[in-house]
Amino acid sequence: MKKILIVEDDEAIRMGLNYYLKQESFEVVESQNAKEAIEKLKEEKEIVLCLLDVNLPDKNGFTLFKEIREFSKVPVIFLTADDVETSIVMGLDMGADDYITKPFKARELTSRIRNVLRRYENSSNNSIIEYGGITLDTRQAKVFKNGKDVMLTALEYKIILNFFLNPKMVFTREKVLANIWDVNEEYVNDNTLTVYIKRIREKIEDDPSNPKIIKTVRRIGYQLGDSND
Repeated sequence: MKKILIVEDDEAIRMGLNYYLKQESFEVVESQNAKEAIEKLKEEKEIVLCLLDVNLPDKNGFTLFKEIREFSKVPVIFLTADDVETSIVMGLDMGADDYITKPFKARELTSRIRNVLRRYENSSNNSIIEYGGITLDTRQAKVFKNGKDVMLTALEYKIILNFFLNPKMVFTREKVLANIWDVNEEYVNDNTLTVYIKRIREKIEDDPSNPKIIKTVRRIGYQLGDSND
């Protein structure tokens, strides 16, 4: 059974999540504040994912997330009542794996959890991926261009990782967002993905105006291009 940590100060929500996740064959560990969450993550190495409420009594969830990342790479899904797009993007850009707003359906949360875990498992099975002079080291979550470290934000890394794990797939814009962020597209401004793709190209392409790695497929979306073009 995969062990999940619930960091939530609302006892009723904790109890509901605990009950449902156990029905879905997950083992559950509970924490009602940031201090307990840090202790649980350090003590119980079997935890494979953390459900993290943004509004905790002793610390902001975003601050807690930064502290967690100092010693653990455990996947994190934010739970919050705030559906403001800027907050969602900020959380994801910090490196969170998903973001779901309350109230949410139990089945939707379970689907999100399984998607995140599956993505991590795929990354672990392909620790080094190379294409067109670009190397992804999924164990370290780093990208290199011709051997030199490329500085990407966490969200930029997730986007490029998705293309490298699916080299022959043509992605619509909606599919990119769904696969990477696992949030409803209504939360994301249509220009957001364009901005991130532009940033990534500026960092990995020899000529960003004529991309060879992440190519635009006219009227559809994007695809990992043929490096021999």
